[in-house]
Amino acid sequence: MNQDFSNLLFFFDDDSFDETDRPGFRRRVMDGEQTQLCFWRIDGGAKGSYMHKHDDHEQLGIIFRGALDFRIGEEDTQERSYLNTGDVYVAPKGVWHGDSIFIGDAELDECWILDIFSPPRDDLRKKDD
Repeated sequence: MNQDFSNLLFFFDDDSFDETDRPGFRRRVMDGEQTQLCFWRIDGGAKGSYMHKHDDHEQLGIIFRGALDFRIGEEDTQERSYLNTGDVYVAPKGVWHGDSIFIGDAELDECWILDIFSPPRDDLRKKDD
């Protein structure tokens, strides 16, 4: 039995990313039953990140291109963490994170981040038209 799995594959296809309401932020979301992938392509220097937390979702992020300078921990922490390409962060449920500075790479001036959420976030799921 041949099945078409093309809709289950994830590609780094520029045309498959959607613009968001934040200038310089594009994303592609893939939903699984228990896990969700949110791949971000963010312009270097883009603004729009704020401190937030997810009370019902664990978040793990992997930096694929560029770098990320952000805060993680208590809501009022001033300590910043700097992550390079290949680095990973974990924001367990209820942990504050954000206030990010996105550093673009030399080739595209973009920061690529893969966020993994468990369970999936309803606000990121694609809506049926």
